[in-house]
Amino acid sequence: MSLIVMKFGGSSVADADKIKNVANRVIERARKNKVVVVVSAPGDMTDDLIELSRKVTDSPDDREMDMLISTGEQVSIALLTMAIKSCGVNAISLTGPQAGIYADTSHTKARITKIIPTKINNELSKGKVVIVAGFQGINPHEDITTLGRGGSDLTAVALAAALKSNECEIYTDVDGVYTTDPRVVKEAKKIPVVSYDEMLEMAGSGAQVMQGRSIEVAKKFGVKIHVRSSFKKTEGTSIMEEGSEVEEVVVRAVTFDKNQVKLSILDIPDRPGIASKIFGELAKESINVDMIIQSAARQKYNDISFTVARPDIKKTHNILNALKKTLGASGVIVDDTVAKVSIVGVGMKSHPGVASTMFNALAKKGINIEMISTSEIKISCVIKAADIEKAVATLHRAFELEKK
Repeated sequence: MSLIVMKFGGSSVADADKIKNVANRVIERARKNKVVVVVSAPGDMTDDLIELSRKVTDSPDDREMDMLISTGEQVSIALLTMAIKSCGVNAISLTGPQAGIYADTSHTKARITKIIPTKINNELSKGKVVIVAGFQGINPHEDITTLGRGGSDLTAVALAAALKSNECEIYTDVDGVYTTDPRVVKEAKKIPVVSYDEMLEMAGSGAQVMQGRSIEVAKKFGVKIHVRSSFKKTEGTSIMEEGSEVEEVVVRAVTFDKNQVKLSILDIPDRPGIASKIFGELAKESINVDMIIQSAARQKYNDISFTVARPDIKKTHNILNALKKTLGASGVIVDDTVAKVSIVGVGMKSHPGVASTMFNALAKKGINIEMISTSEIKISCVIKAADIEKAVATLHRAFELEKK
């Protein structure tokens, strides 16, 4: 029998009826395959727990946050296992630590260091469906830790790699990966096949269908991913190694990210080591920096601006304020009115003029670009958040993605 890893997001297990629906989907697959299921917390439970913690304290301890928010997945695995067993199919629920998922010491955004799936394999050998809590593992101090937003995707793909599964199926409330968010552009089209590199760039630039780190693992270990709907039995989107079928399209998708904040540290000395000092301090706090711009020197001084995810704004601001005194900077500016829009496609590597088409389209709509970042297959622009939906629709039309 082949082994399939199935992952269900929070919207798929949001209430009792949806949990029963997932149970039926799992049982159907378990008739012909060994099955490992990874689940997220039900509905908005993780957000609700985070909100509750902030009512208790403005600065919740990271270790205790992991203890708190990891409980949501345990609710899901227990309820789903109950539903499956009530249908006469043997199943067992396992937390991340029980499943042998080991992580580093970075609370709330830990990285998986290894998987030792001994208990999973033992339970599979007994003919059981194994239900694993996503988003969590155990660190070297034997503390439970969580893997960051979208961490259940990472759990599923990493387990598929460790168990040498034929495929990892990601079930969600959408039926695949689209050229952009259909809630913003109703003409958006489902993409049948997308490459690892394209999906990685899309995830990193705001597409919420898959977590970026999970795509990195999938690419490294050659795990084929199938993104599909929890509520329909239609084909979804396959994420796999780049092939000829994904080379013809210049721009694959338009993505956007409203979860961005721009920070600037002003009038810092223009000398070697300054940028290293700033971003080294941010790295110590596990703060991921996205786009960076350094202005031209003015009388041996310049400004550095960069973007971070909105949840990191307080930590980042505190670090910059401390560095301001050390570096002799004149000030720190925080701008939380920005967002990022991006175009992604492997075909961009061999097609000149893509950037000019993007910039011209935005300019014609009066949308000002504040920052630009490029790679071989992605161009991103920071703009005002108020313009983001107009920008997405404009670029979707400019590259005729509704015709793909």
